[in-house]
Amino acid sequence: MRRPATATAASLIAASLLAGCADGGAPERVEATITTPSPTRDPLPLPPGALLDEPSGPPATPYMPEKLDWEGSLNPRLAPAGAPTPNVDRIRKRGRLIVGIDQSLYLLSYRDTASGHLRGLEVDLAQAIADDIFGTESGRGTLDLRFVDSAARADALNRGDVDVVIRTMSITPERAQQIEFSTPYLETRVRVLAPKDRGIESLNDLDGKTVCIVDGTNLAQMARTFAPNSSLLRTRSWSDCLMSTQQFQADAIMADDAILAGIAAQDPYTDILPGSLSTQYYGVGLPKGGDDIVRQVNSTIERMRNDGSLRQLYATWLGGSVVDASPPALRYRTDE
Repeated sequence: MRRPATATAASLIAASLLAGCADGGAPERVEATITTPSPTRDPLPLPPGALLDEPSGPPATPYMPEKLDWEGSLNPRLAPAGAPTPNVDRIRKRGRLIVGIDQSLYLLSYRDTASGHLRGLEVDLAQAIADDIFGTESGRGTLDLRFVDSAARADALNRGDVDVVIRTMSITPERAQQIEFSTPYLETRVRVLAPKDRGIESLNDLDGKTVCIVDGTNLAQMARTFAPNSSLLRTRSWSDCLMSTQQFQADAIMADDAILAGIAAQDPYTDILPGSLSTQYYGVGLPKGGDDIVRQVNSTIERMRNDGSLRQLYATWLGGSVVDASPPALRYRTDE
């Protein structure tokens, strides 16, 4: 990306020495040597755990954008009368809701360097769920936020390490076989971001470039379909993708627009390309067999849709960004 050119330290020192040695009068003018960053100078190692795949051509089974093939979540208003609530009772007895979350997604879930606290849309949603479980009078100490890796979100739920996961987890049929999902809380579109100096103005310019995604997401097949002649850099976090573009290890990032909005806000030398590749829906990840906690989370999301607080979260964290500002439709199973 373009960065301001800087004078070398040696030239500045030389100018100072000449000025000091002059016999009175104006110091002799010395031209400073100007240097600019080079993508080939001193290549840096890839981020920890990152893998670089060479172009492999179109996949045998290309990605085909389609409507969400998912039966839906559990309607909180159709819970059987007197049904037990073992998971919610266990959380209340423990005294805190344990939420798996990210800590480096700007605007969604990130650590504020000034306060040291986690902030963002998904953090506020987690707090709202905890408030509804414990009651707002119990205070904010009822929320226990724990970092989970993108590739380990389902495993963390199945092992019982966390009660719920709120970490840009898009609802897919494959994931729905492993875990339960809440009704969607955010609708996103997959797009591409690129630094302004890479000559990438559309998806057609990705040939021969390196595209970065996060491992453990559902974007690998999408990247291979829409950028078959591009190398694919798979990292452990979106912040690693951003750093890789800044160090000339990647030329573009493919991600949901809610994620790209935070990246673009951190780096003004980037642009989000026009057009989208797919629509995705974020849901709260929940354990299989936990019907009571699924309904509890859905009741919070439905309440926030009705009282306007979900729309307010969009305005607070994603206002003016590229994401849809309207809450997605409720998605409940019809066989109840």
